[in-house]
Amino acid sequence: MRSILLLLLLGACAVAPPPVAAPLPYPPAARERVVRIALAEWADWGSVVVEAGLPGSSTGAESEPANFPRVLAYWRAVPKDEGAVERNRRLYAEALGGTAEGAGLWREPYWSAAFISFVMGAAGVDRREFPPSAAHSDYVDALIRDALAFPAAAPFLPRGPFEAPPRPGDLLCADRGRAPITDWRQRAADQGRFRPMHCDIVVRAGAGLVEAVGGNVRDSVTLTRFPADGAGYLLPRPAGEPALFALFQNRLGRLPPWSPLS
Repeated sequence: MRSILLLLLLGACAVAPPPVAAPLPYPPAARERVVRIALAEWADWGSVVVEAGLPGSSTGAESEPANFPRVLAYWRAVPKDEGAVERNRRLYAEALGGTAEGAGLWREPYWSAAFISFVMGAAGVDRREFPPSAAHSDYVDALIRDALAFPAAAPFLPRGPFEAPPRPGDLLCADRGRAPITDWRQRAADQGRFRPMHCDIVVRAGAGLVEAVGGNVRDSVTLTRFPADGAGYLLPRPAGEPALFALFQNRLGRLPPWSPLS
C-alpha cells in the first residue's frame, strides 16, 4: 500500500504544469496612460532634463524627505521590495529628526525598476502582461518569453535598439555591466542570471531626438534626451556609455481587436 501511495505521489509531481495563457490585448488608452503617467511623475520631481552621454551630478532629490512617499509608492508596486521599505522608513524617521543617517534616504537599493513597474501598474497593465519587479532583468525576461511564445499577441515586442525608430510608450533598455550585451537575443544565453540593467519609457520621439523618462536617474525621475537621425532612429552610443540592447515596442492598443496587427 505504501509503495502504491508513493507511486501516486511521484506521478502527481510529474504532471506538467498547465500552459501559460496568452497575453490579453489592451485598448490604446493603456499606452497613452503609460506615457501620461511617466510624464506626470517626471513633472512631480521637478522636470529634470539630461543629455545622454554628458556628465552630470546627483540632484539629491531622492533623499529629500518631501519625496519619501513618491519612492515609497514605486516600491509598493513590486511584490518583493528587497527590504527597501523597512530600511527607508527608518531612514525617513532619521531624516525628519535631522540626523546624518537620514541623508541616505532611498539611496539603496536602486529603485529604477520599481519605477517602471509602478507606471505600468498605474496605467492598468496587469501583472500577466507586465510582471512588476525590483530588477529590470526579471520583467525583461518575461517580455522576451511572451514575444517568443506568443509573437502575434505579445504586448511588448523586443527589437534591436537601432532596428526601429522608437515611439511613445516603448521601453528603451541598456546594460550597465562590465561586459554588456548589445542585443536582446543575447539575453537568452544568460539563462536568467542577474544582469545590471536600466530601462526608460519613451515619451516623445521624432526626427533628431528621442526623449525617455526613467527613475533613479541622477537620483530623481529624469527625462533623458537621446540623439536620433532624421528618420527617428537612435544614433549609436559613445564608447563608455551604458550599451543599449533592446527596444521593446509597446503594442498596447496596436493589436486586434483594437487595431490591425502592427
